[in-house]
Amino acid sequence: MSVAEDDGATSFEVDFGALVDSFRDAYQYMPMSVERYLLLILVPSSAFGVFLIIAVALLQPPLMVSMPMALLAVFMPFVALVYPKVVQDRHRKEIRERFHLFITHLTVLSTTNINRVEVFRTLAHEKEYAALAEEMGYIVGLIDTWNQSLEDACRMRAKHVPSPLMRDFLERLAYIVGAGQEMSDFLLTEQDSIIQHFAVRYEADLDKLSLFKDLYLSMILSSTFALVFAIVIPFILGIDPRMALIGVIFLYVFVQAVFLYLMNNIAPYDPVWYLSKEQSLSRNVRIRISLMVAIGLSLFLIAATYAVLSGFTPVAPDAIPLPFYLAIPFTPLLLPGFVTRREEKSVKNRDSEFPSFIRALGAVESVKQSSTSNVLKSLQKKDFGSLSENITHLYRRLNIRIDSTRSWRLFAGETGSYLIQKFSDMYVIGRRMGGEPRRLGELISKNMTEVLKLRERRQQETGTVIGVVYGVTATSAFAFFMGLEIIRMLTDITAQMNVNASLIGSLLHAEVYDLPEIQFMLFAVVLLNSLLSSLMIRVVDRGHTLTGLLHFVTLTWISAATAVATQKLIQSFISIG
Repeated sequence: MSVAEDDGATSFEVDFGALVDSFRDAYQYMPMSVERYLLLILVPSSAFGVFLIIAVALLQPPLMVSMPMALLAVFMPFVALVYPKVVQDRHRKEIRERFHLFITHLTVLSTTNINRVEVFRTLAHEKEYAALAEEMGYIVGLIDTWNQSLEDACRMRAKHVPSPLMRDFLERLAYIVGAGQEMSDFLLTEQDSIIQHFAVRYEADLDKLSLFKDLYLSMILSSTFALVFAIVIPFILGIDPRMALIGVIFLYVFVQAVFLYLMNNIAPYDPVWYLSKEQSLSRNVRIRISLMVAIGLSLFLIAATYAVLSGFTPVAPDAIPLPFYLAIPFTPLLLPGFVTRREEKSVKNRDSEFPSFIRALGAVESVKQSSTSNVLKSLQKKDFGSLSENITHLYRRLNIRIDSTRSWRLFAGETGSYLIQKFSDMYVIGRRMGGEPRRLGELISKNMTEVLKLRERRQQETGTVIGVVYGVTATSAFAFFMGLEIIRMLTDITAQMNVNASLIGSLLHAEVYDLPEIQFMLFAVVLLNSLLSSLMIRVVDRGHTLTGLLHFVTLTWISAATAVATQKLIQSFISIG
């Protein structure tokens, strides 16, 4: 199957001409006309920006007022200019991320006994498909409201969809429908090409992650050097170190936040969890209890740490190295992190068993020509690993005549798996609408197996990212606190020098430093780095948010231990000297 690649899906090269073309396309595919958008949005925002600039030039307000006004004057026209492009990119991204599931769902429905328009109508109500569901809604609207044929509706919508991937698919679909070929035959014969295209796109996104990981490493190390420079240079120049540090800290955090945003946009959309809102599961109870216990212990340790540092307890404040006081209050957060990671591992184990289960279910249903509950009665005796218990529960629900759709939805909620929820829904709908079970089982099993193979590659890439993040954290903490200890050492040496004070003051400026304040700023940087880095790891693997707590606490302890080790190292050098 010839499938068009989305622009920018596999390339980082910036072509000015291509950029202009992409903006032109974005304006072309807007819901409103270009003239209307220019008249109602772009021209008024530009006029408002010009008005603000003129007002600043004439009134000359204080800097604290003029700067925000000038920024707003530039920001509003800029947002109005790029908004159609942003909307188009988001639309294309939603299509690209969910296309493989959409095509599988479409193929499953096409093999049933419902007509082709009902297939599109059913998909239009699947809100999880986001932009793809909208496109199906447009096609159904053209058929219902304007009495267009499916062929003409697909061809007309292909001219207005912003995604080359979807445009190519609709054009091909319109051709085969017009030629009289069965849609199910077309989709079934093209499954290999569709899966291959999905795998290529998925791996391309992982390659992008690898590239950005290297960029992240170089940028963070550069920012670390700048921060150390901001610590040391005031000693020579006599400038206020606080302003220099605040500026560089802002740069450091900004770089971290930008890479977090980029990683989130680049990482393939492949969530692990399905969080059911209609079930009270023991898994969720364990996670909530562990989180509440951890928060309570953290609050207690915060109070205890404050009491020790304030001298309210018999424990001397210097009995524990100061950086450890930063990490101790957050340590209980390891508990929900460990609990959630264990549950997530169980979810992934169930994912690995589902393809063989659904394939066996479809095959046995085809042979026995029996109901799903009767087939499950025999299948529940077979070993499907961690999925076996959920299969037994599914059989019991179906056996007591609970609605089939609800039973399978509860089954998916018990497994906690996003993939199982999607593919089991496809199977149930396909069977209810008359689909052949063997074909459905093999189709779903094949697609899910391919996704699981790609997840293994993603897991390897995530491990590499974790290694880089941990290494960068240790290196940055060493550099930060090395700079702090050097300044502390130089300050002590300056105070002990038997030289004219005015001469020392003209060359060295130890008096500008408030070391406790600088140390506090570095502690804040360490916490922000741990937070943003743990979020970065989480968006790369698309796991549960609470698993990031493991990395947050670990990174905080790595930074604290590195700070203490650096302090001991400098002190040992001084004692040797």
